Amino acid sequence: MWSDLFVLPFLTGLCLALVLPVLGCFLRLRDEWLAALAYAHVAAAGALLALIGGVMPALGGMAAAALAGGGKRLFAGRLAGGAAFALLLLGGWAVAVLLAANQPLAEQLGHSLFDGQLYFSGVAQLALVAPWSLFAAVAFVLLSRHLLLARVYPDYFTARRLRAWPVVLGFDLLAALTLALATMTMGVMGGFALVFVPAWIAFRRARSWRKGMLLAVVIGVAGYGAAFLLALGLDQPFGPVLALLLIAVGLIIA
Repeated sequence: MWSDLFVLPFLTGLCLALVLPVLGCFLRLRDEWLAALAYAHVAAAGALLALIGGVMPALGGMAAAALAGGGKRLFAGRLAGGAAFALLLLGGWAVAVLLAANQPLAEQLGHSLFDGQLYFSGVAQLALVAPWSLFAAVAFVLLSRHLLLARVYPDYFTARRLRAWPVVLGFDLLAALTLALATMTMGVMGGFALVFVPAWIAFRRARSWRKGMLLAVVIGVAGYGAAFLLALGLDQPFGPVLALLLIAVGLIIA
């Protein structure tokens, strides 16, 4: 476990395990939890396109996710009920699968993105994920009050003659880029498990917003650590083990 081969992937995933449950709480607050899957699939498609084009896959994935997050406001208002995220999810999945099926160069990366092979993370991934996770944590603290007001008291911005769209757009970009990094690191469903399950449990059990976020982080970090050790000990892919473990914890607690 403590050899360089595994400690770097562990630390990389730990950074995401600290921030993804918080992101999940905000997405659930805004009834946008489906966005986690949508941005992840778009990021996977962008990474495969970048690989085929000779560009670093992480840059392609983050660029595609940023475009999806930034452009969401252009059509989300016309598509009610989360349809915008569903269409993004389907489009990203279709493009990623077609690229993986028709381009031998993209096939291996495609399997890694969807299976969740965290063990291949190294110094480059940690150097990218660690500072971004710190930045995202600070940004969530700064945006928290305005995001809560935009959800529970939207007239606040009108009464104060303030514009809500910069806060919303900033959050959308932050969410998209964070989920893109999670997809590049631990796979589509591994990242989604850390976004969805801890927040789902927190919303059912916590008695306040702050306690809910704390509970989500504790569940996310504990589940991540247990899943990493279990997958390593059983020599299994990380993503499915994490998902099954969090599902079991969620059914027991919630």
